[in-house]
Amino acid sequence: MSINLPALRKEFTELVIAGSTERAEAAFSEAAEKFGDLAIVEALASIEPQVTSLHLSSFDGGKLSLATLLVPPKAWAESLAFFAAKWRDEDIEDEPEVLAEALFAHIHGVVFSTDDHDRRRALLKACAATDSGIMALMILFSMAPDDILETADRIDTMRNYVTAGSESEHDVVPLAVELYHATQDGWEQVLYGLFPNYMHDPDAVREQHASEDEDAPDAHRSTQELLYQLRKLVPQSKAKDRTVKKHKSLGSDIFS
Repeated sequence: MSINLPALRKEFTELVIAGSTERAEAAFSEAAEKFGDLAIVEALASIEPQVTSLHLSSFDGGKLSLATLLVPPKAWAESLAFFAAKWRDEDIEDEPEVLAEALFAHIHGVVFSTDDHDRRRALLKACAATDSGIMALMILFSMAPDDILETADRIDTMRNYVTAGSESEHDVVPLAVELYHATQDGWEQVLYGLFPNYMHDPDAVREQHASEDEDAPDAHRSTQELLYQLRKLVPQSKAKDRTVKKHKSLGSDIFS
C-alpha cells in the first residue's frame, strides 16, 4: 500500500479552506500512522503556501499541530508571506502589539516546537531568505528594542559563544540568538533594518534610543510601521487559488 499524495493534498487543502482545521489534522495524523512522518513532510512541501499559513496560524504555532512539527523549512518560510493577509487597517492602528504578539506566538512556536537545534536553524535560515521573513522578524524584534540592542552587544563580543542570556529578558531574545547562529547575514539584515543607522554608528543608535527627549527621532522603526510593510508583501492570490470547487468526500480514496 502506498500513499496517494495528490489526494491527501487535495483533501487537506479543502478542509483547511472550509475551516475544518481539526479534520485536516486528523487526515495528516491518519496518514502519518500508516505511512510515516516523511509522507507528511512530502505532502506539506507541495501544499500551497497560503493554505499552510491558514492552517498553521490557527494553532498559534503550538505543539498540538502535526503540521507545525513537520512542515519543511522552505514551505514554512513561503507560508509566512500570507500571515498578514487578514490584517485590517484599524487593527494595525489600534492594536499593533496584539498583531505582533500573534506573529511572535506563531514563529516562536514553530521554531521551538522541538529541541532539534539543526531544525530550528534551518527554519530561521529559510525564514531570513525571504523578504517577508526578514520583515516578520523585524516586527518581533521591535517589541523589545532594548533587549535586541543588548543582544547585539553580546554578539559583537562573544560571537559564536553567545547564548540567550538571563531569564529576565524578553522571550524574543532566544529567537534572536538562534537567528544569529542560523545565519549571520540574516541577523544583520534584521538588525540593520530595525535600527537603520546601526551599521554606520551603533553607539549613536544606543544614545538615541536611550534619550528621553520627546522631540528626538526614533532610533528604530515602529512595530506599527513594520506591520504595514509586512502586509504590503502579501502575494496577490490568483482567483483560482481562492475558489475551491465542491467535491465529494475523498474518504478512503486518499490511500491506494
